[in-house]
Amino acid sequence: MEQSNPQAPDSTEAAPREGSVGGQAGTLLAAGRRVVAREAEALRALEGALGDSFVAAVELILSARGRIIVSGMGKSGHVGRKIAATLASTGTPAHFVHPAEASHGDLGMMTRGDVALVLSNSGETPELADLIAHTRRFDIPLIGIAGRAGSTLMTRSDVAILLPPAEEACDKGIVPTTSTTMTLALGDALAIALMEHRDFTPENFRDYHPGGKLGARLSKVRDLMHGADELPMIDQDAPMADALLAISRKGFGVAGVQDATGALTGIITDGDLRRHMDGLLDLTAREVMTATPRTIAPDALAEEAVALMNRLKITCLFVVAPDTAGKAIGILHIHDCLRAGVA
Repeated sequence: MEQSNPQAPDSTEAAPREGSVGGQAGTLLAAGRRVVAREAEALRALEGALGDSFVAAVELILSARGRIIVSGMGKSGHVGRKIAATLASTGTPAHFVHPAEASHGDLGMMTRGDVALVLSNSGETPELADLIAHTRRFDIPLIGIAGRAGSTLMTRSDVAILLPPAEEACDKGIVPTTSTTMTLALGDALAIALMEHRDFTPENFRDYHPGGKLGARLSKVRDLMHGADELPMIDQDAPMADALLAISRKGFGVAGVQDATGALTGIITDGDLRRHMDGLLDLTAREVMTATPRTIAPDALAEEAVALMNRLKITCLFVVAPDTAGKAIGILHIHDCLRAGVA
C-alpha cells in the first residue's frame, strides 16, 4: 500500500483560503486607503480653519520669558510629547508635563513666565482640571487645543484653537485617529511658524541635534578637520625629498606647498609623483606641485566637502579661512567624513 509523505507540501495550502488575510487583500487595502483619505480631508479642513487664534498662540509663545509646558492625557499626551520635542529642537524651549503627575507635585514645573499648551479633543478631560486651575491661579497664559467650542478647556483658555469637525478614521468613530492627526499637524504648524519667525538656521538646528545621521550631515568642516599642527606643509623651494617625508609622516597622502608668506600655493599628490618619476629627487616642490589647489572654508558643511571631493575624485581638501591671507589652517580627509557618518 502506498504511504503518504507527511512532510510533502499540501498543494491546497498554496491558494488563499476564504477568510484568510490573502483572500481579504482588497478589503484591507480599501480600509487603509479610506483612513488616509479621511485624515487627509481633515488636514485640509484644518488648513482652512487656521486664523486669528493661531496667530495669537504664536505671538503668545514668542512673548514667553520661560518655557512652553505641553500637557495632554492618553493619545493627546503622546501627541503632546512629540510637539514638545519638536518645539524644543527648533528653538522654542519646551517640555511635557503629564497631567496626572501634575496633580501630585509636577505642577511645580510650571512657573510665571511659562506658557501652557494643553491638548484635549473633548476639552473635558478630568485629569487636566488641576493643571488648568493652576494656570488660572498663578496667571500662566493658557493655550487650549480641543474639538469642542464650549468645553471647559476652550472657555478657560487665554487662546483657544478649535479643531474643525471631522470624523475619526474608524467607522465607529471612537478611536482617536483623525483628531490626533490634526492636533499633531497643528503642533508642527506652531513650531515651524515660530522657527521661521526666529530665523532658525540649519546651524542652530545642529546645535540641538549633534548625534546621529542628521547631526553628521549638519557638521561643519571645522568640526572634523585636522588642525594646523597636523598639516603636511613644505616650502615651495624645498627639495622633493622633503616633500616625500612630509607625505609619509603625516599620513594624508598629500603635501601642501606654501610660499614665503605661508600662503598655500599648491599641492603634491600621488598623481603628481607619478607624472614626475623621472628625476623626481632632483626637482623642487614648486616644479612638481599642482598649483592653486581646491580648498574649502572651515564654516562650510562637511556634506559640501564630501560632494566636492567626490566630484573632483580627490581624497583631501586643505581648509583655508577667508581672513588668513591664503594660509591653510587645517586639512580634511574623506575618511574623517566617513567616520563621522557624513558620506
